Amino acid sequence: MSSPQAGWGAEVRRGTEWIGQRSRALLPRSADYRSMRIAPQRDLIAGITVGVVALPLALAFGITSGLGAAAGLITAVVAGTVAAVFGGSNLQVSGPTGAMTVVLVPIVAQYGANGVLVVGLLAGLLLIVMALAGFGRYVRFIPLPVIEGFTLGIAVIIALQQVPAALGVQAAGEQVVLVAIRAVGDWLAAPDWVPVGIAAGVAGLMIVAARLRLKPAVPVALIAVVAATIVVAVVDVDIATIGALPSSFPAPHLPAFAVADLRVLMAPAVAVAALAALESLLSATVADAMSVSQRHDPDRELFGQGLANVASPLFGGIPATAAIARTAVNVRTGAVSRLAAIVHSAILLGVVLALGRVVSLIPLAALAGVLIATAMRMVEVSSLRALLRSGRGDTLVLVVTFVATVVLDLATAVILGIIAAGVLALRQVAGSATLTETPLEAWGESSDTHTAEERALLDEHIIAFRFEGALFFGGAHSALLELAEVSDIRVVILRLSHVTTLDATGAAVLSDTIRSLENRGITVLLSGLPQQFTARLEATGILQRLRDQNHVFGHTPDAIEHARLHVVRDGHHLT
Repeated sequence: MSSPQAGWGAEVRRGTEWIGQRSRALLPRSADYRSMRIAPQRDLIAGITVGVVALPLALAFGITSGLGAAAGLITAVVAGTVAAVFGGSNLQVSGPTGAMTVVLVPIVAQYGANGVLVVGLLAGLLLIVMALAGFGRYVRFIPLPVIEGFTLGIAVIIALQQVPAALGVQAAGEQVVLVAIRAVGDWLAAPDWVPVGIAAGVAGLMIVAARLRLKPAVPVALIAVVAATIVVAVVDVDIATIGALPSSFPAPHLPAFAVADLRVLMAPAVAVAALAALESLLSATVADAMSVSQRHDPDRELFGQGLANVASPLFGGIPATAAIARTAVNVRTGAVSRLAAIVHSAILLGVVLALGRVVSLIPLAALAGVLIATAMRMVEVSSLRALLRSGRGDTLVLVVTFVATVVLDLATAVILGIIAAGVLALRQVAGSATLTETPLEAWGESSDTHTAEERALLDEHIIAFRFEGALFFGGAHSALLELAEVSDIRVVILRLSHVTTLDATGAAVLSDTIRSLENRGITVLLSGLPQQFTARLEATGILQRLRDQNHVFGHTPDAIEHARLHVVRDGHHLT
């Protein structure tokens, strides 16, 4: 007999082998690198274009997160490179995003910079675990109203976060709505139109360019920011700028934080990991839809994002995720492999090392304008209008998710949205369960088969019901309510071949209904019970009882013939 230690050792070996197999399946493959040689010139052009487009966004998101412009650039360089090498999409571009900064602002306020870096490390490890567990495939189950409400809420929060910088006032805090209101009040006390004009000019230029549908290769955001910087320098007005950037790329270091506080940071780390997984996989799906033959591996994408979020904090960067807007630019400008995303990171690295002095002169109001325009472009009015017209249920889910995103936090918003969508879906499925009386003539009972007296007897004492849809906890009671009220019947035939779902609650209610009918002297026959539901009914004991009485049939005609014997027999007894 083997010892418990030996059994434990075998389990450990099997677990280690499984982790090894999963890890090897998630690592880059030679085909990924061979694709870089297909069209390197196209990838180079796409990478340069995306790098130019990403520069103002990386600076703005770094500032908005609370860790500064340098943190945004470092994230785009480190996370962008690691995710490009190890991710599951050939076209994905990763870095700091607006959705992620929304999550990070309260973390910075509560735990400081080191807390954010530790949260990023923990979130990266969680993403790696999710990849090993194969969670990537489940993102497709998130309903569209949840995604749209989530996106709308993020857009509103990003816009509200830019209000202080756009007005040129100092205001900070966790509640973006209150901070924006406070900033407006401070500005009204001492109005300064220069930052307002800069933010409005940059945002307006970007929105007009979007309406004109200019080519993605035209870096409108960068052009607007450069123009605003030149105007400020020429006019020589006193306005806040992003400040000095590091003159060299920072060396990796482990963020200092008390080990005892790691448990406190686990909750925000889960929120960051969930957001990174959701946004990255949605972005990869968008990239697949925009391309002809590209298809991403969701688990590998989670693995790559996990490694990116482990690496980024080590260099002083913030948590990252795939960026839908930058990924879309990458695809539209002709990228065919991961080389484009790597070139994008290299461009930003060059900015950090060579142009830090110039970048430091960019006005904060200009970057606020960039993010306000970005937030406005995140909202797809046509999609929202279609959802609002599709029905009250989808509208309710969208509104719940949107309000929770703005008032609470992103993770809670997604959870509440999914719960609301799930409740409505269960209600619809429960409502689809029907119990329909079916005429016996539909099963070949022609007028020549029986005498008029026999047909009258059958019509009076036999009734057949057909179940359609799902019998589960959400609707079993209402579906079986009509069955429990039948009267003046000798035999009831229950046709179950069209039942699509039968859970423990549905089986229990069906069993109780059958027993109730039998207690009233009514014989119950079952026909067409699907094989996958036999175990559920067997667990109630009713199925074996009906089998012992020969009251379970594979086909309805056999059940009808047996019911006729019962009626005739009982009729003789009555006479």
